[in-house]
Amino acid sequence: MEFIGLDYTTLRVIWWLLLGILLIAWAVMDGFDLGVGTLLPFVARTDDERRLVINTVGPVWEGNQVWLVLGGGAIFAAWPPLYAVSFSGFYLAVFLMLFGLILRPVAFKYRSKMPGKRWRENWDRALFVGGLLPALIAGVAVGNVLVGVPFHFDDSMRIFYTGTLIGLLNPFALVAGLVSVAMVVSHGAAMLVLKTDGPVAERSARYGSVAAVLTFVLFALAGVWVAFGLPGYQITSQVVTDGPTNPLLKTAAVGAVAGGWLRNYQSMPLTLLAPILGLVGALASAVLLRARRGGLAFLASGASIAGIILTVGFAIFPFLLPSSSQPGSSLTVWDSSSSHLTLGIMLIATAIFLPIIIAYTSWVYRVMKGKTTAEEMGDNPNAY
Repeated sequence: MEFIGLDYTTLRVIWWLLLGILLIAWAVMDGFDLGVGTLLPFVARTDDERRLVINTVGPVWEGNQVWLVLGGGAIFAAWPPLYAVSFSGFYLAVFLMLFGLILRPVAFKYRSKMPGKRWRENWDRALFVGGLLPALIAGVAVGNVLVGVPFHFDDSMRIFYTGTLIGLLNPFALVAGLVSVAMVVSHGAAMLVLKTDGPVAERSARYGSVAAVLTFVLFALAGVWVAFGLPGYQITSQVVTDGPTNPLLKTAAVGAVAGGWLRNYQSMPLTLLAPILGLVGALASAVLLRARRGGLAFLASGASIAGIILTVGFAIFPFLLPSSSQPGSSLTVWDSSSSHLTLGIMLIATAIFLPIIIAYTSWVYRVMKGKTTAEEMGDNPNAY
């Protein structure tokens, strides 16, 4: 059976790619917002400097979060079992992430409503937490995907999650969380170098270059860990790519094997371009930040973020969420999607609306281009 000329297998792969694209878009577009918030206490010393930093992202942060909404919506509509397992199993972690994401807009809106020093400093701390916490939790979640998550289904497809919040904070996941924080901090620093001048830009370049080097080191460390110390998962039964959505239809267990996450790189060498992009982009960002080339540094750090996310996606394919407690319950691209008809209809809707979102976002950034200055803030009644 085909829909719009595409068979079920092809539609599943397309939606796997679209999910990756949406996650990259969120990490790149909203990532610099998170990085700017995390850098706020370090690159801005006075109230005027803090307002300058905040207003570099003030006009665009709300629009950037659209990509997070799209990513969550794509998981809900295209991969229902993944949505059910991850959002229920990671409930406390998701709550902490949402707490940071909710705290951030409140801080943006209320910080400059009163002139008191303590009032503004408390909201500055809120912006720091609202930047750091989501980036850390998102990285920890990705780390746990590689480690495997303790969940299983019973015969009636009810989900049972047997892990804890503390269990999610395992050593590898914490390293992945640090990679996430470092990459968004370097990305945010690049935006500040691009959008500001003077002491703020100087400090941003200094801190950002250190964060970019840490991104390189931590990502390389995580890669070595995956290659030599972290078992990957492998399907041992015959793979049916166009079968019904039911993870329990696998006829053999999906087990963890040494070096399992490297098999796609061995069979498809072109996928090695992803980790290379992640590493080279991070180093290039560090060099360009030192040279005060904000625009190029922003492109380099964005490329590094894309490379890091693609590295994980290529490594685990066709897995979406491996189960560490019952490997046969692991969710894969081939047994966790919506129906063929649903995927086809959503693809048509995506082909219509995604270009509109990209065009509107491009127009906004074109209108908002240029440096953010103290004079501009003084003349703009809508400035934070």
